[in-house]
Amino acid sequence: MPTAKDIFIRLERCVACHSCEIACAVEHSASKHLFAALFEPVRPRKRLHVEAAGDRNVPVVCRHCEDAPCAAICPTGATYRDAASGKVLQRPEKCIGCLLCVQACPFGMMGQRAESRIAIKCDHCPERTQPACVAACPTKALLYTDTVDFNQARRRAVAASLAAGAGGEAA
Repeated sequence: MPTAKDIFIRLERCVACHSCEIACAVEHSASKHLFAALFEPVRPRKRLHVEAAGDRNVPVVCRHCEDAPCAAICPTGATYRDAASGKVLQRPEKCIGCLLCVQACPFGMMGQRAESRIAIKCDHCPERTQPACVAACPTKALLYTDTVDFNQARRRAVAASLAAGAGGEAA
């Protein structure tokens, strides 16, 4: 069985342009259009955050944990693991607004709707071939791939860097 895709982050590429955050909010708006979203009665909310950490900018996104504390603590099953995709998702109609999931998330990635206490989180934009944040990133700091492909690309980059640094020196 192939591994599920996830959002991987290449920290060295993030320039804190916040394009990912804007794309996320627009994708989760009623209109799905930037300028129309600005005037919607309920302001759309982003589901990822670019945080400054020292001299780095770090996009932080839901990790869809294998043993997800947010899903384990939810008393109504509103936060659950989808069997088909393997992702931790939300059923807003079941959410009672207790925000236990917000307290349980070790990454601080559970949020709430602007107009209520209903929990929200990254859903990987299921209507799209890749999440809006990934598609919007101009530096490709965000990748939507599986672990095998991500690690293979990383190994190849390290090998190329080592080979370039060797400069053809004899062993």
